[in-house]
Amino acid sequence: MRYKKVFVGLVLALAMGAMWMCCHSFFNQKASVGMALNRAGSNRKELEKVLARYREHPADSLKYKAACFLIENMPYYSYPESSRLEDYKQYFAWLKKSSLSPDILSDSIRKRYGELKRSEFVYRQDIMKVDSAYLCHNIDWAFKVWEEQPWGKNVSFNTFCEYVLPYRIGDEALVYWREMYYHAYNPLLDDLRASDSLDKEDPLVAAKFLFDRLPDRTFRYTGVTPAVFGHVGPVYVQYLSGSCLEVTDFTIYMFRALGIPCTMDFTPMRGQTHAGHSWMACWDKNGETYMSEFPKSSMLVRKNIWCTKEDNAKVYRQTFSLNRQVYGEMAQYKEELYPLWRLPNFVDVTPLYARYYMEKLEIPRSCLYEDSLRGKSIVYLCHSARKNWAPVDWAKVDERQLLFRRIKKGATMCLGIYEGEEIHPVSAPFYVDKQTDEVHFYICGKEKEEVTLYNKYGADQEDLWLRENMLGGVFEGSNAADFAMKDTLFIIHRTPERLFTEVCSWQDKEYRYVRYVGNKGTYCGVAEIALYALGDSLPMRGKNIGPSDDSPENVNRGYEKAFDGKSWTSFEYSKETGGWTGLDFGKPTRVERIIYTPVNRDNGIRYGDEYELFYCDGGWKSLGIKRATSDSLVYKNVPGGALLILCNHTRGVQERIFTYENGIQKWK
Repeated sequence: MRYKKVFVGLVLALAMGAMWMCCHSFFNQKASVGMALNRAGSNRKELEKVLARYREHPADSLKYKAACFLIENMPYYSYPESSRLEDYKQYFAWLKKSSLSPDILSDSIRKRYGELKRSEFVYRQDIMKVDSAYLCHNIDWAFKVWEEQPWGKNVSFNTFCEYVLPYRIGDEALVYWREMYYHAYNPLLDDLRASDSLDKEDPLVAAKFLFDRLPDRTFRYTGVTPAVFGHVGPVYVQYLSGSCLEVTDFTIYMFRALGIPCTMDFTPMRGQTHAGHSWMACWDKNGETYMSEFPKSSMLVRKNIWCTKEDNAKVYRQTFSLNRQVYGEMAQYKEELYPLWRLPNFVDVTPLYARYYMEKLEIPRSCLYEDSLRGKSIVYLCHSARKNWAPVDWAKVDERQLLFRRIKKGATMCLGIYEGEEIHPVSAPFYVDKQTDEVHFYICGKEKEEVTLYNKYGADQEDLWLRENMLGGVFEGSNAADFAMKDTLFIIHRTPERLFTEVCSWQDKEYRYVRYVGNKGTYCGVAEIALYALGDSLPMRGKNIGPSDDSPENVNRGYEKAFDGKSWTSFEYSKETGGWTGLDFGKPTRVERIIYTPVNRDNGIRYGDEYELFYCDGGWKSLGIKRATSDSLVYKNVPGGALLILCNHTRGVQERIFTYENGIQKWK
């Protein structure tokens, strides 16, 4: 998830941080607005027009307060401009309409418009750019839907200001979007407003009703983009393509344009993958939080998957207003802050998403590496991001300990300081036992061991599901093309743990036709099959056979992919059952051995690729570079108990930390 924002005038904002917070503690909103106006420069007159418009009419007293809310928080928002930025955003339209891969589309954008570099961005501060017409239009339309929609009576003014009123989500360019979204999606709620049986005064009912009636629910997901974007804006998120950030932004624009309060909940970094994640959250009329992973699931539920996942230590909720408490606490230390906390517009909601969490996580200062703090006052709690560490929380340095609050248990973490735009570890990696709350550090032992490695990455459930998908798969032999009479050569009873699993045929008969049939509900997924005759070292050749399948989903995953000699391509039938793939040898032939490969994301050990194994001991230390001669790597003299990571220098970016326990890679 691209959750980090680019802010204009960052140095100036940080320098004023302590003074700003002090003022906000002692003055009312009027004083805060005054300070914001002082930052507006020549744009001050535009903002004063807005205040004057609503201040003159007693009936607009709430609109005046709403304007004050927006203006006092406006100094904390900015957006990038570039002559080619809008051209680059066309990528999201292309992605939705094209069948080409995201990588090809990204390359096309770059070739067509030239490389887009951050250095060419000009950053605009909202406080200096937002004019009176834009701000009044936003306020008037926000109040219109709040007042006209039946569920508006169950939305408080404070909730309205924070989760309906904002004119922007993040750092997207400023455009008029409310009216556009209102006319596009408000008619979908006509039947709800006319209903006498549904609770139309509950914003949650309106949210579910809207989700169920959206005409387009197809979303093309990818984390690949032609350049580094922040929030791409209300126009481009309507294409429902991109990452979780784009689809979450879409639901927020749509809901807020219809008076349904909502926001983005997010985790900055997940503990078992190398990305953050965001999703939409809203509330029922009683203030209970509901979550949605739209369009993966339009269901709004009290507890989504992130309430049970244990691989993310922290979850936050985006707000429009600055978290002035956190801002003030961190600004007082007068040191360079990690970008997420420079202007924190979010609050901590970790307990809402935690099955196991600690109210207090105390790390004794004695657990830090000696002389590692370098005079820093802030230490970050981090998750792994390949060989780097990504902060998810922070604590001030104390003489005795570091105290982190409301931490989910289960993920591997590390402590680090931020310096020179990098995180430098100041402790050994560790995890918190979910039952005992004890902190266990990964300390390298003196004893050495030999390890056999089959993968460089295999941490998530999708990877496991792909391998488990082969369970129950059957290899069959027959001398009839329709397999009317067939024998079983082998049944897969164990989850494949490596790229190539070799087994012996159960039959010593000769067959002209041999095929693989996947278990029910598996789409017959298989990446590669090699059949060997008695004593041969090369796989047998034959004519590819399988069921006809002209569905669009099967264009690049036909049955011939299982015999193309490429472990990174695969056959997957378009239906859950009925798929199979095989060879016609032309004459009866005995199959002695079978080697099969599950559908995978090319993270197994590939022959000929160059790898390097590292262990963590005050930093990542190399155990040497090896070129793979099979689907496994053997390393000797590996420190026992160490946290490890295997890097492929030939291809791919997916790499994950692990330990080696009882002869098995345990992903962390």
